[in-house]
Amino acid sequence: MNHQARKMAVVLLALAVLCAAAACSKSAGLPRLEKDDVVVAFGDSLTYGVGAAPQESYPAVLENLIGRRVVNAGVSGEVTAAGLARLPEVLEREKPALVILCLGGNDFLRRLDRKQAALNLRAMVQLVREKNASVLLLAVPALGLSVAPDPLYRDLASDLNTPLEEETLSDILADRSLKSDLIHPNAAGYRRLAEAVRDLLKKNGAIE
Repeated sequence: MNHQARKMAVVLLALAVLCAAAACSKSAGLPRLEKDDVVVAFGDSLTYGVGAAPQESYPAVLENLIGRRVVNAGVSGEVTAAGLARLPEVLEREKPALVILCLGGNDFLRRLDRKQAALNLRAMVQLVREKNASVLLLAVPALGLSVAPDPLYRDLASDLNTPLEEETLSDILADRSLKSDLIHPNAAGYRRLAEAVRDLLKKNGAIE
């Protein structure tokens, strides 16, 4: 191989690496939601809407933003193990096209095993997919001096190729004007969360 050919081969290899990196950086993507599709918001008190009126919870606001039925399947105080046990009945009843999964905060508060929480969340994603529905993850802040999102959500989203809304809950809980107490948003905070979910759905092709 002459010098010119070697140079061309190096250029082509570099382009291939760049294309592969670009492909890896793309969002996971979601199927388009039809107008009559059901979305289930599954989680704990952050989904239920503690700290605001029922119509101000993030699922209620999201329903108005995206024009699809959004079922609020939030249970206050729920840990991931209980969520995993409850999820099959909700999937069977609602038959959603999309599940927005927001659990883990109570595991952190109760100092439960993080690895088990991650395993429970992984199992929930698999259960949803077995029902031919898609999943969007919402990251919950880790315990500590900051309200940074726990890295287990990023790891899960990467491993499972699942869209992740990572920053918004942490941003809300770092802003006193958006909170009803130390761990729950107020109406303005839930609206901020619903808008972030709406934007992520648009980014991933689920809605226009």
